[in-house]
Amino acid sequence: MEFVRVGDKLISRGRIRRAIDHLLELRVQGLSQAEAGRVVGVDRTFVSRLETLGEVGKGPRVALIAFPVGNKAEVEEVARREGVEYIFLLTNAERWAYFGERSGIEIANQIMELISRLKEFDAVIFAGSDMRLQLAEAILGPKVIGVELGTSPIETDRDMDLDFLQDLIRQLKTGRRRG
Repeated sequence: MEFVRVGDKLISRGRIRRAIDHLLELRVQGLSQAEAGRVVGVDRTFVSRLETLGEVGKGPRVALIAFPVGNKAEVEEVARREGVEYIFLLTNAERWAYFGERSGIEIANQIMELISRLKEFDAVIFAGSDMRLQLAEAILGPKVIGVELGTSPIETDRDMDLDFLQDLIRQLKTGRRRG
């Protein structure tokens, strides 16, 4: 039902959804609650209450990059359940197909975009070979939490320990990290 009657008012659910989407997009772009509210025509307290109503988590932003992963579906399920905001997982076959289907310039551009995006996160769990871990740490610095899947070159899928991954994500999300 697109319209709902409340007393003598006819209210459009679609108009409300569009206004909320616009408001949230303005907030994502960096506008303050007051600024976004002015654009949409509501006060700052409404924006604050709306964000509180939809909030599903707080704390550090975590990303997960892992390859070659054998238990990809299970790893993705754990990461999503624990609130990881960016997930990039490849099996060994997907890894080779990914690089085999793209030109060098496409790969270089995608790697640069990925690095730029990962810099937005507070922590990046990077699971891969010892060599790839060193590269990730050199590029992204101390925000990288390395999970070594084996010595380079890794030529087969490696399963990740799901309990370890869940514990690691929870530690990162709560700000407690064992060194």
